[in-house]
Amino acid sequence: MEQLNRSEARKIIMTILYQIIVYEKNKMIYDVEEVIKENLKVDNEFVKDIVYGVLTYQNDLDSIANKYLNNWTIDRLGNTDIAILRMSIYELLYTKTPNIVAINEAIELAKTYSDESVTKMINAVLDKIYHEMIDHE
Repeated sequence: MEQLNRSEARKIIMTILYQIIVYEKNKMIYDVEEVIKENLKVDNEFVKDIVYGVLTYQNDLDSIANKYLNNWTIDRLGNTDIAILRMSIYELLYTKTPNIVAINEAIELAKTYSDESVTKMINAVLDKIYHEMIDHE
């Protein structure tokens, strides 16, 4: 059975979330399971957990992102950028993924799929969330 490493899994999660954002923006009906199956050759709990987690907490994730996006809102970002940001904030706040890993993985995806200014923006948002988490521990 083919195993995904976490970086590959995150790329798939980003793609799934991207598709869902497009469906929602266009008011199209979709089935989350079907979108996952289209993108995932083998069953992967990590992928499902993150996708369902992001969809469950989407409003919270967006308001957290908006709190740290200076003079900007998440809905003004490109769909790929939104997917990366939601996924990484979710991973920071709701999973056992080490913070530094969640942040680095998000930055690597952003470097590949976003432009430099957005990559810096995503990095800044995650950095602020991370530092706020440390301050509250």
